[in-house]
Amino acid sequence: MRQVSMATMDELVAAIGERYARSGRVDKGRILDEFVAVAGIHRKHAQRLLKTAKQSRRSDPRPGRRIYDDAVRETLALLWKASDRICGKRLKCLLPALVESMERHSHICLDDGVRTAILSMSAATIDRSLREAKERSGGRKRRRAVASAALRRSVPVRTFSDWNDPPPGFFEADLVAHSGPRADGSFVQTLTLTDIATGWTDCMPLLFREQTLLTEVLSQMRTQLPMPVLGFDTDNDTVFMNETVNAYCTANGIEFTRSRPYRKNDQAWVEQKNGAIVRRLVGYRRFEGLEATAELGRLYASARLFINYFQPSFKLAEKHRDGARVRKKYHSPATPYQRLLDDPRTPPEVARRVGTIYATLDPVRLLQDIRARQQRLVDMADTPLRTANATKSPPTIDQFLASLKTAWREGDPNPATRPKPKVPRGRRRPDPLAAVSTEIEAWFTAEPWRTSRELLDLLQSAYPRKYSDGHLRTLQRRLKHLRRQAAHDLVLGTAPEATPSVSTLAPS
Repeated sequence: MRQVSMATMDELVAAIGERYARSGRVDKGRILDEFVAVAGIHRKHAQRLLKTAKQSRRSDPRPGRRIYDDAVRETLALLWKASDRICGKRLKCLLPALVESMERHSHICLDDGVRTAILSMSAATIDRSLREAKERSGGRKRRRAVASAALRRSVPVRTFSDWNDPPPGFFEADLVAHSGPRADGSFVQTLTLTDIATGWTDCMPLLFREQTLLTEVLSQMRTQLPMPVLGFDTDNDTVFMNETVNAYCTANGIEFTRSRPYRKNDQAWVEQKNGAIVRRLVGYRRFEGLEATAELGRLYASARLFINYFQPSFKLAEKHRDGARVRKKYHSPATPYQRLLDDPRTPPEVARRVGTIYATLDPVRLLQDIRARQQRLVDMADTPLRTANATKSPPTIDQFLASLKTAWREGDPNPATRPKPKVPRGRRRPDPLAAVSTEIEAWFTAEPWRTSRELLDLLQSAYPRKYSDGHLRTLQRRLKHLRRQAAHDLVLGTAPEATPSVSTLAPS
């Protein structure tokens, strides 16, 4: 039997759909029989079509412009779905072979006019004709170019090999997210700046990602940096690639550059500091809210002095590749403060200012403050808000100095590197054997050799229809606990203290 066209199918559905909805059970069956006989489709498919029948609301064609009728567009939509919804340019090349194959296997039967119209369509016309079908199918719209694309093209690209020994003041910048194990909601981020020449690193927290807030934080960081900011090199994140940051750099005489997309090695200096400084100080916990942001700011205030003045670091001098082997040569370890003083391009007033600050710093007191701030942040992330303020007071400077002598015995003293304590998993369902726990223990004490199957038979005999074979696994876990407790009593004479109670044993 020849199958009707899609246009005819739509007309049939529109004609009898309303009458089908008003009819009773017997009349609906008769209408279905007639519709299936005429349309040549499955009865269930016909029933779905009539249930969801809607009047067509197609607008009238523009006179003299549209040359493809509804039958052509419906057939094209069918062919598009049969091709796994490929684009118009690919579908244009596939249509001759696809139409011939589907007709050969009796999937479609096209009129000469419809076939000619389908095969003569251009790729652009195919995409326009399929626009409504794509919207109905729920497909995602094509991604448009972001607003910062034009700005990104105007910002010069600077790779890892384009620095050529710049003077102090050219910084690489990056953001570190403190989202924890999930990335939903609002969380604190850290803006990291690293000077290429000296390795001077400064960090400041951002309450949320926003370009105006970023420029305000950058202005505050510029006031506490020992050298003026001459260059600002970032990645292609939209929080950097926008008109606000670009206008800020232009107004303040800062050279604004960017790395290549998806090339983290272009920002190797700041990427290394993200792990060696930020993650080492803060860890990977989730921080959100004003209180966590303020505590992070106080932590970075002490950390920037301790790291830049008292933490030597290596700096790569040269690198050579010999086949598959890379040979690297480093300068002698030095602190950023020492590199800043040794650089002949450092202005004398900058050297005097950092020298004055260095003479007033106590590294032990700075480290004590860092540890106290880290512990405070860990408590805020790991404990509820109502108990976060109940933490014990930090040790005094004498107590902290005394603890440094024995800190090596307790492992890493950094609280941020310790894993978050896991909460013991308890029972998630009500205990089905709670009412008969006393009887089970009595049976076990009297006859400890009985198996779980035998005890379940006793329960089923004592309580018909209450306990089924599905409770066997729960009874096995109960019996295992009782045997362990009995063995412990037999050997040591006392029950194990860390053993959880029977009612809290979690099912598998």
